Amino acid sequence: MVLPGLRERRRIDKLLTSFFLDYRPAGFRRAMVGLSRFYHLPTPRVVWFEYLDWGKSGGRTYEDGKIHLVHPENWKRGRKYNSRRHWINTVYHEMGHFIFWADAERKADTFAYRMVRGVNGHNGHSNNGARRR
Repeated sequence: MVLPGLRERRRIDKLLTSFFLDYRPAGFRRAMVGLSRFYHLPTPRVVWFEYLDWGKSGGRTYEDGKIHLVHPENWKRGRKYNSRRHWINTVYHEMGHFIFWADAERKADTFAYRMVRGVNGHNGHSNNGARRR
């Protein structure tokens, strides 16, 4: 799996941490834009909620690119797992859904290409893909 470099991941984590602590939307937006740019995807639309699924869920991602998240201000109230790290991991989890659902045609084409690559035996070896013992 391809991930941003360590420096970029630390920067994104700091931006999400600062948003969790002081609720400034610019930090959250920068984090989302940084991840989206790395994967060459449009920035997801995020909608904030007080709670989702009667407090059982922290986020939800939809096929149309919309992400529903519990706002950190509400995350801290009335939850069993109300830590900053858990909220940030929820954001990463929902972004993972967004990244892997987005651009389905390209991913399908890549999958099809990789499935047939080397099948015809022209992989540069003279043994036609068979193993020798």
